[in-house]
This record gives sequence, structure tokens and C-alpha cells, in this order.
Amino acid sequence: MARVDLLLGTSKGAFIIEGDEDRENWTIRGPFCDAWPINHMTYDPESGAIYAAGGFGAFLGVDVWKTEDHGESWTRSGEGLAYDDDTAIDQVWSLGAGHGAIYAGVKPAGLFRSTDHGQTWSHVRGLSEHPTRPDWPPGGAGLTLHHILTDPESADRLWVGISSAGTFYSEDGGETWSTRNKGVKVLDWDTGEYTYPEFGNCVHGLSLGPSGTMYQQGHNGMFVSRDHGAEWTAIDDGLPSTFGFPVVAHPRAPDTAWFFPMNGDIKGRHCPDGKAAVWRTRDGGQTWEDLREGLPQEHCYFTVLRQAMATDGLEDIGLYFGTNSGSLYASRDGGDRWSCVARDLPLIYSVEAMRVA
Repeated sequence: MARVDLLLGTSKGAFIIEGDEDRENWTIRGPFCDAWPINHMTYDPESGAIYAAGGFGAFLGVDVWKTEDHGESWTRSGEGLAYDDDTAIDQVWSLGAGHGAIYAGVKPAGLFRSTDHGQTWSHVRGLSEHPTRPDWPPGGAGLTLHHILTDPESADRLWVGISSAGTFYSEDGGETWSTRNKGVKVLDWDTGEYTYPEFGNCVHGLSLGPSGTMYQQGHNGMFVSRDHGAEWTAIDDGLPSTFGFPVVAHPRAPDTAWFFPMNGDIKGRHCPDGKAAVWRTRDGGQTWEDLREGLPQEHCYFTVLRQAMATDGLEDIGLYFGTNSGSLYASRDGGDRWSCVARDLPLIYSVEAMRVA
């Protein structure tokens, strides 16, 4: 049986949380990467290498870290990780891997690719040259590319999530891009009405399921798409809020996904009513169930950020999420029961589950 390790990006470095074969006992290793703020970690399933990215451009640089021996030693490189003009890259916010390539999403929003295992990087100019680019509005944390999805079935398909420009899609390996925001609502603060622009929505989380199904959690709702993001349908009826960050799609069941809604965008952005719950749908968002067993149900005010929830994809599916208060929770049964596997870590920005043979 495969062992599962959890890769954590935190405000004070990268951590590897090693699990046993039963996913019951966990060993904390780290912090790595010189305690840099690490926004995201991922791994290359083809080589087993682990990548970590973050930084703070003016002081630490924006290199991407890599380990090929499970954290025993690390290298880092930012060669080519720069725009052609004088625009400075502040941080690397996201990573993606697939079909022999590693991708890095940066702030201000742009996409870079490495085809030599992170040694050098090249700008994916097609995204930056999209005709809507001059009008992309920044989110609260600035104009950031925070989600990269690669399609395991096609090297040519890519999706990115940008706050607050929305979702963009390429079917030719990044040469050209199209908006993927049809059906996603945006609140007009002047009129109080919702609009549905081609771009300019604050997408928070994206997840790719099977058979062209995608799920999205955003600033103004939760959504599902059945056509690789070409059109979205709101599915937030029955949830405690239309605001949240992370979303995880089931890797084999297209109608199943997990969300973690917050109490609202201007109400503290914490667990509704001070009670933690992961919300699951098994019918594509028509109905929801709140999963609370093992989670704090009194005076709980943490936040789960957009990249801080993941699944391991095993048959008895495991789910994991980390909080801004440094706690890490795990479930071995699809969210029915939870346990806290680590406390008092730094602020957790991201969680990824890595299966280790």
C-alpha cells in the first residue's frame, strides 16, 4: 500500500509530514528552504522530485526550490524567472507539474515553465499577451496567479486561476488562451447587482475532476462546470456562505467535491458560527452535507486558504487541510471523521498529498 506524505507551504518554510501506511501516525520534518515564506509545494509524479516556491522578491528572491531526496538536500534556481521588461516579480505563488514540465505562477500574474526539472524557466508569453491583460484587476493580495491545473490526459490542456482576472484556459500548451468565466457572477459594489463579465471575477480555488468536470470556489459563489470550464453553474444553495477559498474534486467520481466556505468576505473570513466543517456534495452541488466529526465546534475562528486542502486519491480517499493558525487535519474516509495530526506550525498556505511507493 502506498504511503502518503503531506507537503506544506508555510509562512516559515516548507514542511514534509511523513505518514505511515495506515495514515494514522505522522512525523513532522522541516522547516526547509531556509525558512522562506513558501506559498506552494508540489511534486513531479514522474521523477519524485519535490518543488517549493514563494520568496519575497526585494529581499529573498523568487527562486524555486527542489529536492530529489525527500528533503535531505535542496537546490534552488530562478534562472529565467523574469519578465522581459522592468516589471519585477514579487513572489512565486503556485506550482504545477505534468507531462515533463514544471509550471510556476507568479505575482504580478504570469506563468513560467521549466522543461529541465526546474533548472531554467521560460515565460509563457501567450497568457501575458492575452488581449484582456491590460485590464486585469488585482485582488486584495495583488494580481496573482495562484492556481495551475494540468490535465493528466493531455499535455496541451492548461488552466490557471488569477485574482481577480478569473480563469483562463489553453488547449495548445500555453501558446494561446481563452477566458473561462461564463456563468461566474461578480458583485457590482455601486449598484448592488450581480454581473457576469468575460473576465474580472475573483476566482479563489479551482479543481479538476474526471470527465471534464471542474469545481470552483470564489469570492461570490461556488460553481461546477461539466465542459472543462467553458460554462459554470452556481451550486451554493444549501451552503452557509457564498464565500470561501479551497475546493477539492474527487479524482474518480465527477459528482463529488469538498468545499470549505468561510462566513463571508467582510465578516472576518473564519469558520461560520465559530464551528469548523468541510462541506461535501455527492450530486454535483444539488445537495450538501456538513462534515464535522473530530473538528472543533466551539470558538473556532481559523481560515483555510485557497491551496490548503488536498486529497490523496487513494481508494479509501484521504482528505487533508491546514489552517492559518498552524493546525493540520486529516481524514481517511472522505471527510466523515477528522483528526488533528499537527498543531502550532506556522501559518499554512498550502497542502498537497504525495503518494510514496
